[in-house]
Amino acid sequence: MRKPSIDGLSPLPPADRVESVLRAMAGFIAQSKLGAGDRLPTERQLTEALAVGRSTVREAISQLQVMGVVESRKGSGTYLLRPFSADAIHMPLVIDAAHLRDRLLQTLEVRRGIEMEASAVAALRRTPADLVVIEEKLDQMERVHIAKGTSGREDLAYHLSIYDATHNPLFRQLLEQIREAFESFFDEPFDRPDFARRSFPFHRELFDAIRDQDAPKARAKTLAILDIVEEDIKDMSQ
Repeated sequence: MRKPSIDGLSPLPPADRVESVLRAMAGFIAQSKLGAGDRLPTERQLTEALAVGRSTVREAISQLQVMGVVESRKGSGTYLLRPFSADAIHMPLVIDAAHLRDRLLQTLEVRRGIEMEASAVAALRRTPADLVVIEEKLDQMERVHIAKGTSGREDLAYHLSIYDATHNPLFRQLLEQIREAFESFFDEPFDRPDFARRSFPFHRELFDAIRDQDAPKARAKTLAILDIVEEDIKDMSQ
């Protein structure tokens, strides 16, 4: 296993830092001829060489983990699982619709297919550790919802924990491509804090289905949540 030097890495311009880090790392891997099992430069080395913040480097590494390109080993470092090129870095998908209503409805069509299947797969594959994480996210969502009447960020974290419980990295990779559109559901669309509030009780029922490894019920509860989301998009955008 070779320990690479950091020659060939230079400071990055301010714009598009995460994408720039990804492309710089792709170029560095190709130039250094690194292969599976080789260790990458440390976060500190990348931060100094590229003149970016550590949070930017961590976000870039996180995206590479989602893509199945690298893995981080606690106390050891980050290792390359397979080489990749700058051309392999996916650009986010863009919803070309002028109105928020149309963007949300178009994204919802994609969400419905992905999330129903993700919930079913999570029900079949979840581990005891996954259940702990999902329930923690759900409990936090419920606390915030009861206190404030809304819980956008916590709601998002809950759904992401279900994606992770599938143990299929493609679900997260697909989400990364529509992240901006996906997150718009959790930012009080139409300036309405009550958006999709009626779906709140179904989140606990979805957790129960995943806990009980009831895949059909998990699909049904996910569909119930998203049906309410669709109704609110249409009602609140009139």
